[in-house]
Amino acid sequence: MSSLDPSGCKKRKRVERVFKFKAFGEQGYPIESCGTFRDNVKALLEYGNVEMAFVNGMTFWSFQLEVHRHPPSHVLLFVVEELVEASPNRHCKHCIYVGWGDHMICNKKYHFFVPSKDTMAAFLSYEGNHSSIVMGKSNFVELNGHTMHGVFHSNGFGHLLCVNGFETGSNLAGHLILEFWSRLCSCLQARKVSLIDLAKQKSMELRLLHGAAYGQSWFGHWGYQFGRGTFGVTQQMYHKALEALQNIPLCILAHHIGTSNMEIPILFSRYQTLSSHSLLTLGDLLRFMLDLKSRLPKESALQSYNPGILVENSCRWSPKRIEMAARVIVESLKKAKFRWVSRQEVRDAARAYVGDTGLLDFVLKSLGNHVVGKYLVRRCLNPVTKVLEYCLEDISNPTSNNQEEVDTSDSNQLKARSKINRVQLMNDMFYIYRHILRGQTKGMDNTITSTISLASRIVLDSKYFIKDYTGETLSKIDSQVGSEKSKLYCTVAIQDKGRLNRHEEGGEEKLISAPYETITLKNNATFDELISEVEKIFKEIYLGFKSFMLGSIINLNNNPKGSDQVFRVTKTGSKLVFQGKLVDQMGMNHDGVYESGSRQSVIVDCGCGTKDDDGERMVACDICEVWQHTRCLKIPNNEEIPNIYVCSRCEQDILVLPTLP
Repeated sequence: MSSLDPSGCKKRKRVERVFKFKAFGEQGYPIESCGTFRDNVKALLEYGNVEMAFVNGMTFWSFQLEVHRHPPSHVLLFVVEELVEASPNRHCKHCIYVGWGDHMICNKKYHFFVPSKDTMAAFLSYEGNHSSIVMGKSNFVELNGHTMHGVFHSNGFGHLLCVNGFETGSNLAGHLILEFWSRLCSCLQARKVSLIDLAKQKSMELRLLHGAAYGQSWFGHWGYQFGRGTFGVTQQMYHKALEALQNIPLCILAHHIGTSNMEIPILFSRYQTLSSHSLLTLGDLLRFMLDLKSRLPKESALQSYNPGILVENSCRWSPKRIEMAARVIVESLKKAKFRWVSRQEVRDAARAYVGDTGLLDFVLKSLGNHVVGKYLVRRCLNPVTKVLEYCLEDISNPTSNNQEEVDTSDSNQLKARSKINRVQLMNDMFYIYRHILRGQTKGMDNTITSTISLASRIVLDSKYFIKDYTGETLSKIDSQVGSEKSKLYCTVAIQDKGRLNRHEEGGEEKLISAPYETITLKNNATFDELISEVEKIFKEIYLGFKSFMLGSIINLNNNPKGSDQVFRVTKTGSKLVFQGKLVDQMGMNHDGVYESGSRQSVIVDCGCGTKDDDGERMVACDICEVWQHTRCLKIPNNEEIPNIYVCSRCEQDILVLPTLP
């Protein structure tokens, strides 16, 4: 493919043409992360191969990344610079849904994506034939199905739009893609990055499964935290729901579900057998299953049947003596008729046959939750007496607990039952997900059902997550300012008469500030030089600032002259707020300056508490023009929105109107 010829890059600073995928984005590879987000993007693109001009005049850069050397495996990283002014849709819906609607529209977007086989084929098809189906899209980056696609605004705020791992046929695992994306964000010194968590595995919503197991979404392992809930869900509601799901006792679930679904207690017993510690809550069980899944190799099995205790080479007792002592202890526990027995009582009974107390202590310590023959030896601490106790459980028949002897020929069947492979583990996990987390078990106690259902619904309605890189970025900038220069953090606040607080009657004019930008100046710089630098940077970043008037500094008590030195009036590292005024431009009104645009005037007032557009399906009343969720109005998703809709409040107002003669 000619357009990917690495010799076409004349500005490349290094001879190296292929980068290592697992190291790309680390400090110094390929760039030393310094300065602002815009500076880092420019520095990174100097190492890319400039591709042909594409649809809408966008410019492409490509990086060839080596995933494996033996056998050779490579992926391509594309970077696309999009000029927002030339885009048919200047507003970013992702900013609106995550709560960044008051952000000002930036001049540029930078798309970073790793194409999949299908999207790469579309790229090649377009390159060879300009009448390709790709022309049906406004540009190549809008194609669905990329292995990874993220976009940054030129102010450093970004969105991770998609991650497609093995589940969708990619050659890259999802966790490798997330690690690569995280390195990229740190390298570029992004500010905040949002995502919509719609990740699934075997039709299970991972934000619910991982939330119940770990108290955070799958993306939480990479620092993404609750950003914004839909349907009125708040951060406090989200964390309370996770806590409720995690702490549901398995004994209560087994008691209430076991009468109508015997498979659930069997599943609990199966994984308790595999675990080396007690699984007391639903969170314990799911966490153990997910951790076990990560350790299980594909197409292999883990055997829970354990004929004895694993003995290290350094152990001073032979395996034969240890096995003999374990069987003596099991025989002693069998005489207790499956009741809980204290450690001292078991030890005293076994001493009649084993005189070595050191051996007995070692075996008693190691036997907890181990299988000996057809029995599971359980061990736990009595919460009242604080004494260790032991009990036997016959696992040859999980639904009964009796002392009937099993013929030796049944041992092979026991081993087969005690084996678990990756497929069985996933099936068991899906069974628990469907019958407990999604509440599809009949006969469960109504109180437990409603609690789990409500908590699960809240977790599923929390899908906007954000990672904040601000602290990391500021620390890097602080360490890079030399002794001859100093830094300030500056922003421009705009008093917008057209954007009143629509949720409060008599709302005041909003004073909207852009995010702070780092301004580096010489130690003897004047205020004229500071103003010039602020105007230059903000015009470079924001579309609406191409023509604006910069006024006084709001948060500076005295009114300095233009020739006054900045750092004699204020300290290094100070935050300065400049008052600005937008000048109306042709085709650019105030709504065209902000990401929310004309949606700012849309009134959302749903019964769930939502006051802003959260990306969910809504319908507007044809009388009062207030928007509400269709789900809250009991309109099914598979039904079309009515052509004419009148909300309940307007219906009541119509009913009380006097009848016309």
